[in-house]
Amino acid sequence: MEWRDLVVDGYRRVAGTLEEYLKGLTPQDMDQQPRPDSNSIGWLAWHTTRGQDSQIAALMGEPQLWISEGWHQKFGRPADPKDTGFGHAPADVAAFKSPPVETQLAYQRAVLARTERYLASLTPDDLARQLNEPWFQPLPTVGVRLVSIMADNLQHVGQIGYARGLLKGKGWLPY
Repeated sequence: MEWRDLVVDGYRRVAGTLEEYLKGLTPQDMDQQPRPDSNSIGWLAWHTTRGQDSQIAALMGEPQLWISEGWHQKFGRPADPKDTGFGHAPADVAAFKSPPVETQLAYQRAVLARTERYLASLTPDDLARQLNEPWFQPLPTVGVRLVSIMADNLQHVGQIGYARGLLKGKGWLPY
């Protein structure tokens, strides 16, 4: 098995798990916060995909799909490339209104497809390229960033599963 197959599989697992966890949720379910200072399922799903979109776009040196494909409009949000959820205060999270589940998943599918195209273009030398981010020491590489994005996504999808369990109880699990 090649490195690329492993990384693509990891990103596909994020998307597949997200799809399973969002299945059947209502708009009210998506926006319900377990506590007033907690993230809703809808916000977490959006933030997970936004993070991947913004970071993969940066690695590619291309615009984010959020703006170039008009996803911001489908989410009722500004065309702001920095609007990823990073640094959102509890009031920002509470104000977030999730679009329908299918819109969340369509955005994730678009970002996954782009991520897969990007991964297909990379060589081992590309993975070793250091990023110009002096606030990190040692400097991260493209390969390190790809694993970091996936790890962050997996953590957030796990949070979605936990929040859904709080909302729906233990019986919702598909396995």
